[in-house]
Amino acid sequence: MTRRAAIGSAVALGVASTAGAAPVRPKPLVFAHRGASALRPEHTLGAYAKAIADGADFIEPDLVPTRDGVLVARHENNIAETTDIADHPAFAARRTTKTIDGEAQTGWFTEDFTFAELKTLRAKERLGAIRPESRGYDGAFQIVSFEEIADFTAAEAAARGRTIGLVPELKHSTYFAGVGLPVEDRFLALLAAHAYTRRHPVQVQSFEVANLRYLRGKLPQGGNVRLVQLIGDPAQHPADVAKNGGTLDYRTMTTPAGLREMARYADVIAPNTRALIPLGADGRLAAATTLVADAHAAGLQVCPWTFRPENRFLAADFRNDAGESARNPAGSVAEMRRYIALGVDAFFTDDPSLGRLALDAG
Repeated sequence: MTRRAAIGSAVALGVASTAGAAPVRPKPLVFAHRGASALRPEHTLGAYAKAIADGADFIEPDLVPTRDGVLVARHENNIAETTDIADHPAFAARRTTKTIDGEAQTGWFTEDFTFAELKTLRAKERLGAIRPESRGYDGAFQIVSFEEIADFTAAEAAARGRTIGLVPELKHSTYFAGVGLPVEDRFLALLAAHAYTRRHPVQVQSFEVANLRYLRGKLPQGGNVRLVQLIGDPAQHPADVAKNGGTLDYRTMTTPAGLREMARYADVIAPNTRALIPLGADGRLAAATTLVADAHAAGLQVCPWTFRPENRFLAADFRNDAGESARNPAGSVAEMRRYIALGVDAFFTDDPSLGRLALDAG
């Protein structure tokens, strides 16, 4: 990565730099994971509105295509768990089993529906009773397209007088290319068509590598769009690598040499939180790894995923005795602060209000 590119990446993440001086790192940015998904059904305008109101710097739409090529916000193309599609008899015959990135799944898939058909559905809370507040909004919100999200974000930014970034993830690129619905050029066309996404911060994520390399070759150097390499389980291969019989795995990608290679096409690395501070045998946080320092040495910013406020998702250090599924805001804030102290540049959370508290508490 050139010095100019490194500085451009830093500015996009809110990291100031002056010539001849060490970078001055302000507070990390809060990325709303699928919106405020701890409190509203994920990937809905309700979740994004709540996230923005609670102080998120970026909101995240995961993107998958419809049969007619519209990119919509769903965590997966299988919408069985996040919509009321099972309650629509007209769509019963479209329930099927597919293999997505090597995993067999049964349900209903966005690529088998037009956008107009998906608009007849309503979103619901994926985790059900674990998140009763969000579950209370089941049926309240539609599936939305990336264009609608860009419009909504532009309106919110104008109303609030502050910039709100977008951090879309391109899901299953290799799979969708294989079924005749490649997403990269569709996505680039949407970015170019919307005034907000042409001018304001956009960070594009993927667990795959080839699509990020492709985007790097298409995007202008030093522009408003940054690329984020998501990191899965260490022994796993990115889906595009696996499809082509390659040997590259996420463990290799996070070595110092792997990080230097990553910095040739990406600006940010986004690992699981436990790749930064793993859990010990007792479920408590163990010693931190060197991944943050190694990534920074390679010229990459670091944005871990995902902090969730329920006891079941917290390290044992921070749980209380209210029950496995109970919300534990104090514990979540304390856990985030441990990771913030490592020097991360941003982080994903299901509850941006708690992310802001964790930062303000410091």
